This record gives sequence, C-alpha cells and structure tokens, in this order.
Amino acid sequence: MRWQKGRRSDNVVFDDGSGGGGPRFGGGRGLGLGGIVILAILGLVFFKDPTALLNQVDTGGGTAAPATTPANPNDPQVDFVRAILGDTEDEWGQIFAQQGRQYEQPKLTLFSGRVNTACGAATAAVGPFYCPGDRHVYLDLAFFQELQDRFHTTGDFARAYVIAHEVGHHVQNLLGVFDKVDAARRQGATLQGANGLSVRQELQADCLAGVWAHSAEQRNQWLDPGDLEAALNAASQIGDDTLQRESRGEVMPDSFTHGTSAQRVHWFKAGFDSGDMGQCNTFAGPV
Repeated sequence: MRWQKGRRSDNVVFDDGSGGGGPRFGGGRGLGLGGIVILAILGLVFFKDPTALLNQVDTGGGTAAPATTPANPNDPQVDFVRAILGDTEDEWGQIFAQQGRQYEQPKLTLFSGRVNTACGAATAAVGPFYCPGDRHVYLDLAFFQELQDRFHTTGDFARAYVIAHEVGHHVQNLLGVFDKVDAARRQGATLQGANGLSVRQELQADCLAGVWAHSAEQRNQWLDPGDLEAALNAASQIGDDTLQRESRGEVMPDSFTHGTSAQRVHWFKAGFDSGDMGQCNTFAGPV
C-alpha cells in the first residue's frame, strides 16, 4: 500500500505515557455507562469475554499500569497513522458533503499501556477502541505488532483497516446510530449474541471501513496486489468464531459481540465493492 500519498492529519494527539496524565475528560470519573458500552460493543478487538476486561479497566482507584514509553512523534508508524487518518478525514468529509452534512473530524490518541478517556481509564488489553463520550479513537501502536504476531496478519492495508474500523464507529456516532442502539437496549433489545445489537454495530463499522477504502482507492490508486486480501484476512482472523475456537476450543454464538469471520469479511467487502453507505444497514434483516 502506497500510504505515503495520504494527507497527514493534524488530529493525532499523544498521551504522555503516565497512565494518568494524558487526555482526561468527563471530570476524571471512573467507568460509567459509556465505559460499559465500550466493553460490550466498541473497539476492533475484544479478545476476551467483555466482563473479564473489567479487571483491566481503571474504575477510579485501581493500581496504575506499569510505566511505558510514550509514542515517538518521529516513529514511521506515527506518520502512517497520520496519513491514514488524514485520508479518512478527506473521504468522509466528501461523502458527508454529498449528503448535505458536515463531517466532524475525530481525534486519534496514541497511547502506551494505559489511557484515560471520557469512558473510563483503559489499558492496552482492550485493543483499539472508540469512545463516543469524547469522540476520540484510541490506539496503542503495540497492537500493530500483535496483529502480526498473534493474528498472522501483515501489510499496511490491514493496519489501515484497523484505523478505518474505529473511524467507522465515529461515523456511526455522528449519524445517531449509538443513540438508537442505546435506546433499543433500554427497551430490552439483546446486546450480545449472533443477532445482537453489538454484532450488528460492529459489522456496520466494518462495512463503513470498506466504504472508506473504496473511496480512498478511487482517488489515490494506492493499493498494491495482495493489499485487499491482507485486509480481508485481518477481518477473518478477528471473527468471534475464530477467536473463540482458538481460545476456548468451541464456538459460543450466544456470546458473540463482533460477528463471525465470514460476516466480517462479507460486510467489509460490501462496503468496498459498492462504496455506498446505503449498503451498510446491518440492522435490517439477517446479518
């Protein structure tokens, strides 16, 4: 992927690495409803049962995570993140403008180890995630290495997919999807499970990532042979069924939060092949 063509975003910010001195929002409160929603729904990779992650999220008085090294602004990976985020800003800005809307650009916070957000304080174990409370994407660059080592996924476009998925959650937030999901949950709709709201919301973010990828390729012509396959492989490797089979030895559809490998691949391709947000209504009919 010739990502160097991308315009660099000015919206990448850095946590200072202290775990408590980075960006702080919402008065520094502990994990509230927004944080619970993050554990249940948001982020690209929640490899464990969401309740298990509660032990790794600071609820206000926990022990600080070990000291870590903040991201280096001169790291080529930071340049990559800026280029991909910049292109999502350009593409979604254009898509929203075509619909008579204004796209509000999110911030992307690079952190290492632990970070405070409007949704609570989280560790890198949560994986990349989006917090609707402060409209920030959060990413520990060490995840890119995990993507390679644990999930056998390489290539720049696979890493770009990670960022685009989280930006997809931001697009959902701007379109009111989060509010609708929360309203449905309050009325008793099921969050987890193969047909739950969580799976449908995550698959829609995959589709929106595909819409961005389609638009970006049309404008930049930056994909090389094998790039699309790398992104599809990333989507496949992090399906609920694949992860559960790897960690538990069995698949438990009632606990799905992100969708199967086949579903994630299908919805990313639906967005990529069409470039049409209208093809991303994962909340209508079977997924």
